This record gives sequence, structure tokens and C-alpha cells, in this order.
Amino acid sequence: MAKEFASRSDLGEKKTSFTEIGRGLYAFTAEGDPNSGVIVGDDSVMVIEAQATPRLASKVIEEIQKVTDKPITHLVLTHYHAVRVLGAAAFNAQQIIMSETARGMVVERGQEDWDSEFNRFPRLFEGHESIPGLTWPTTTFNGRMTVYLGNRKVEIMQFGRAHTAGDAVVWVPDEQVMFTGDIVEYKSACYCGDGHFEDWQDTLDVVESYQPEAIAPGRGDALTGSNMVAAGLDGTREFLDATYLPVVRVASRNGTLKEAWDEVRANCDSRFSDYAIYEHCLPFNVARAYDEARGIDTPRIWTAERDLEMWSKLQG
Repeated sequence: MAKEFASRSDLGEKKTSFTEIGRGLYAFTAEGDPNSGVIVGDDSVMVIEAQATPRLASKVIEEIQKVTDKPITHLVLTHYHAVRVLGAAAFNAQQIIMSETARGMVVERGQEDWDSEFNRFPRLFEGHESIPGLTWPTTTFNGRMTVYLGNRKVEIMQFGRAHTAGDAVVWVPDEQVMFTGDIVEYKSACYCGDGHFEDWQDTLDVVESYQPEAIAPGRGDALTGSNMVAAGLDGTREFLDATYLPVVRVASRNGTLKEAWDEVRANCDSRFSDYAIYEHCLPFNVARAYDEARGIDTPRIWTAERDLEMWSKLQG
């Protein structure tokens, strides 16, 4: 019998941390599980990323309540993935903000993504019974929008396609801190199953051009100081190239998906096997890289059925 996805056996609870990365700015991290960000304004709080369930969202809320009693009024979702958005109800935010492109992806593939992720990663969906349904934004934007939390200016921007076509970042200029979602990871595999490899590097260039003093990445430890920020950006770039370039070579000679898988494993296992969720991401990364290298621009929708079909092709 073929083995299961690595994520199905990842059942251990993760240790969380809540790190101040600027004045009134925090990164909630969980050993490679999805991160959340917190911005404390003059009179209210903005949260970035809702977690996979209200149960997990409550852990973020507990940390917020340790540092402020201001209400949570804004929730920013950097993209549409289920593990980022389905805990939204717990925050009771007046505004839920997404890019217009990300909202369109909820329409197009939100339920399929939820079903797929639920089957892939059961631990993250413990307590799923409390999820009221798909998360829909109250507010969308194209390109850029600004929110003021009292006098505190927060810019929400799209820099280009990367982890998904609808990615947004959150920039706090008074502290030069950026919340990047899954555009940047630190010692965690990038999930590229819905990504755009050839655009992602350009998007990282734009992130870097802001010269952030700190970054809250999508997964992994908060990046504080120029050295850690550079390490996070460089590590993300290296991971993307190490995954994509071997697949391009296979596709150029009309090789198979299994051959692409073998080439990526040969190139990446010794370098990244200790990264969080590496084994979980790898088959989806290779499948998307193989499609993109063969000219398929829009990522195909993942379904529970497609997950298993792809996985069976990689066995043997």
C-alpha cells in the first residue's frame, strides 16, 4: 500500500510564541505551523491571518489579550488558503480585508481547497465543527489600500504573484515592519502548489526594496534585524530555485512528473529535509512546478481526488 501524505501523520501539538517585532507589533508563530500577525493601533487592533479554525484562532486572541484590551476591529487575510482563513469567526472583526483577486479565488476554489487541506492536514483542523463556513471579506482592494488605526498608518499592498495570484502584504511604515504571509518563509518549506515560480522572485525583490527592519513570515520564526531579514529572503529564494530549476530541465526534455519528482528530491533533500512541512509540500510543489514549466500559467484547482491521483503517480 502506498504511504500517506506526510502531513497526515504530523499530529504533535506545536509550541507557540508571541514575539514583539516592533512597537505594538507582534508575530504569533508555531514551529512551522501558520503564523499570524498583530498590529496594535491607538484605539484598536488589526490581526493578519485567521488560522485554520476558531480553536486555533483563540490561541492568538489569548496572546493579544495579554498585551492590550483594545478591540480587534480589522482582520487581513493575505490569501485564500483554508489554513489561513477559516478561523475568522473567532475574531469578530468589523472588517475582513482581502485583495479582490483573493476573493475571486475563494469563489473559484475555496471549498475545494478546504476539502483538500482538511484531508491532507487533520491536526490543523481539530475543532473544525466550529467553522461556520467559507470566510468572505467585507472589504476588498486592488493594488493598495490604507487603514488608519487611530493615527497609526497601515498599508495593505499587492506586490505581484507569488504563493498565490492574490497575495497581499501588510506594511507598517512607522516601524518599517512587514507581514508577508507565505511570500516569505523561514526554515520552513514554501508551499508552492498554487504558486507562480517565475513571478515569485520578482515579488521578493519588491519586498526587499522596502528595506524592512523586521518581517513576520508566513511560517517560521519572526525575522528581526537586517541579518535575519536577509536570511529569510535568501532562504526563500534558494528554496524556490532549488525546486523549480530541476523541473524546468526535466520538462524541457519532455520528462515525466515522476522524473521531475526524483530530480527535485536529489537536489533538495540534503538541503531542506529538516525544514518544517518539507515532506508535506514537496509533492504539491513538484506538481505545480511541472505544470508551470510546461506553460500552464494558472494553477489547477486542487481537490481531494486530484491530491490522491497526483500522489499515486509519484509512488514507485
